[in-house]
Amino acid sequence: MSVSPKTIKRVLKPAFFMLLSLPALLLALQWARALTGDPDHGLTANPIEFTNRYLGDWALRWIVVTLAITPLSVILGSNLPIHFRRMAGLFVFTYAALHLSSYIVLDQFFDWREIWGDIVKRNFITVGMVAFAMLLPLAVTSTNRMIRRLGARRWRLLHRLVYAIAPLVAFHYLMMVKGNQLEPKLWAAGIALLLVFRLLRWMQMRTWGGRRLHKIWPDSEESGQSRNREVSCVSEHNETVCRVHSRLGGRRRTRPGEATLGHIAAPV
Repeated sequence: MSVSPKTIKRVLKPAFFMLLSLPALLLALQWARALTGDPDHGLTANPIEFTNRYLGDWALRWIVVTLAITPLSVILGSNLPIHFRRMAGLFVFTYAALHLSSYIVLDQFFDWREIWGDIVKRNFITVGMVAFAMLLPLAVTSTNRMIRRLGARRWRLLHRLVYAIAPLVAFHYLMMVKGNQLEPKLWAAGIALLLVFRLLRWMQMRTWGGRRLHKIWPDSEESGQSRNREVSCVSEHNETVCRVHSRLGGRRRTRPGEATLGHIAAPV
């Protein structure tokens, strides 16, 4: 699957941004209709509770989408989905922040004593607050500048928090609902499957002889030339970085490159 960087930047990313924004825009439209007196606003008889649940539901859905991007790239044999992972993660934070804000502003009206009492006494709120606190540093360090400041290794280590955040969010949802409802169990099962996939990928990388992978194939597959190239790949937490060594007249030249999914290795 080959898509030009210009198409990704100018077409696909704006379209994905609009898709992620759509639930919030629909909610804003419902509130606008309610405030203008339209009886068919769609916010139910309890608009505050509906808003809080709605935003929380979409934060959960987008975190599942974010976790599913790497498995999707492996299945498709393409790096294309990876281009949208950061945006999806930032929208997880956006909807989670709106979810929390609706609780603080609309539900509790900035009553900090009551809010603290809820955090202490109501377990599902405690879990939700912990998940949001863990999500905050991931959003703050999502820029390229922060990656450079932290260093790639420490940045990846920090962003492994998502593997703890996702189960906490599922647990928060399971504890919140009343009765034996199927939907929260399905979301929890989906998150569990995605985390198992990542665990299996990690184990597979370990099985492949540690952290270094090598492959040689003829350049004729791409350029029609007869010389060979050797590719050395270092597998990290969520990506594989490769260097391509061209053998020209007995000399070994090295240039950085990216792993081709399906040929060498895929992100974990």
